[in-house]
Amino acid sequence: MRLTSWNLLHGLATPPTQPPVSKSRSEALLSLSIEKISPDVLGLQEVDYYLERSGSENQVESIATFMKADYWAFAPSVIGSPDEDWTPVGDEHASIVSNKDAKSASGYGIGLVSKIPVVSWHRVELRRAPVGIMMALPVDGKVKRVYVRDHPRSAIAAVLENGWMIVNTHLSFVPVFNLLQLAKIKRWIKGLPIKDKTRVIIMGDLNVPWSIMVKGFNWNSLARQKSFPSWNPRIQIDYLLSQKVASEDVRHSSSVHEGISDHLPLTVDIEF
Repeated sequence: MRLTSWNLLHGLATPPTQPPVSKSRSEALLSLSIEKISPDVLGLQEVDYYLERSGSENQVESIATFMKADYWAFAPSVIGSPDEDWTPVGDEHASIVSNKDAKSASGYGIGLVSKIPVVSWHRVELRRAPVGIMMALPVDGKVKRVYVRDHPRSAIAAVLENGWMIVNTHLSFVPVFNLLQLAKIKRWIKGLPIKDKTRVIIMGDLNVPWSIMVKGFNWNSLARQKSFPSWNPRIQIDYLLSQKVASEDVRHSSSVHEGISDHLPLTVDIEF
C-alpha cells in the first residue's frame, strides 16, 4: 500500500521567483507529479473547492481523476478563500464532501483520495489558535513576511476495506497549539470504528519541525525527509505516523521538486 501526504498549496507553481505559470501548465505539472508518485492513498492539504483562484474546480475530485481513483473526500476548513474574508464551517455547511455526497459551498481545506475502497469517512474539528504569526509567503512573485491569522482546522479519516484507517490533517502553524491539536486527533482515533487501532496512519502537514514531538511515546515516524520549502528543503514538517509499523519496515520514496507547491510530497510503501 503506497501512501502519500502532500501539502498542495492549491496547485500553485513555485518557487515564487519563477515567471507566472498558466493554469493548463500547472495542471500538467500536477498530473505528471501524481503519475510519478502513483499512490494508492493520497492525503492532501491546502486544497480548494470551487474557488476562483484555482480555476473554480473541485481539486480533490480532479486529482482523483488523475489517479483513476473512485474514492475521494474533501473536508473544508473555511468557507470562502483563505486569502480573503472567510467564514468558519457552520451547521449549514457539509463537513465532508465525498464521491457519494452533494456539493457544498466553495471553500478551502484538506482531502483524501483512495484507490482502495473506503468503508466510511469521519471528521473531527480542531479549534484555531487565538493568535497568528508572521510568515514568509509568496506574494506578487516574491517572498514577503506577512502577518497571518490562524483558521479552524480539522482531521479527516478514511476506514479502508483492507482494514486500515488513514487520517489526514493540516495542523496550526502556531507552536504548541499544533501539538495540542495532534493530541486531540490521537485521542479521537480511539473512538473510531476500526478493530485494530494499531492499523492507523496519521499523515499531513503538522507544522512541527521536531519529529520527537509529533511521535510522542507510542508513534513512529515512517519517513525522514526535509520537505519545506520544496525548491530548497531545510526542515521536515510533513509526516506519516504509525503505532504498528516501524520506519525500517517501510520503503520511503524520496521526492524531488516538480514545480508545484512549496512542500514536497512524502511517500512510503507499507508491506502487509
